[in-house]
Amino acid sequence: MTHESILVVDDEKDILELVVYNLTKGGYKVTGATSGEEALKLARSKPPDLVVLDLMLPGMDGLEVCKILKREDKTEHIPIVMLTARGEEADVVTGLELGADDYITKPFSPRVLLARVKTVLRRRGQEPMDESATLSIRGIVIHPGRHEVLVHGKRVELTHTEFLLLHLLARRPGWVFTRQQMIDAARGHTAVTDRSVDVHIVGLRKKIAPCGNCIETVRGVGYRFKE
Repeated sequence: MTHESILVVDDEKDILELVVYNLTKGGYKVTGATSGEEALKLARSKPPDLVVLDLMLPGMDGLEVCKILKREDKTEHIPIVMLTARGEEADVVTGLELGADDYITKPFSPRVLLARVKTVLRRRGQEPMDESATLSIRGIVIHPGRHEVLVHGKRVELTHTEFLLLHLLARRPGWVFTRQQMIDAARGHTAVTDRSVDVHIVGLRKKIAPCGNCIETVRGVGYRFKE
């Protein structure tokens, strides 16, 4: 039985009750808020272990709440899972770049909600990752020091950019990276543009076949490595 506390923010009463019910049933201590202002007040007074945050709120919207939470010392560490309508892809990208950890589209499955929350909390509970350590995942072995990648024991030749992008995604399986975050990760090492990220990913998938499908496209947002 888990004991983590979760703050759920949604102005639609039915959805708020649904989320609170399912998270409570999953063993979490859950508090609800119906506005951004109320959410900030609750998060500041007693920081939760995670916030489930609707983007479309009256008055102060979810993006502004996310920005404020990530800006303040007392709340910047709190992971945020955004709730979003399918037509808000630009807001999803903005939210992820502001520091949100994941997002769920409405309508959503309660099982998916619980799985995403569990995954985000597990990530945050892990020790800081050693970026120089050898990484083995789904038949792929990445040696940062040797700049070497093996797929089912066979060495594959990647460009420097492909290597950087693969290492970034594989270090955080399940984590959604926007194209801008991927550009930022490669900046200083190589020239990458928003459009060229897609080209590099196409080439990377081909080179690491049959593991290429481990890299998933998140429509309108970016990419992630399958958990």
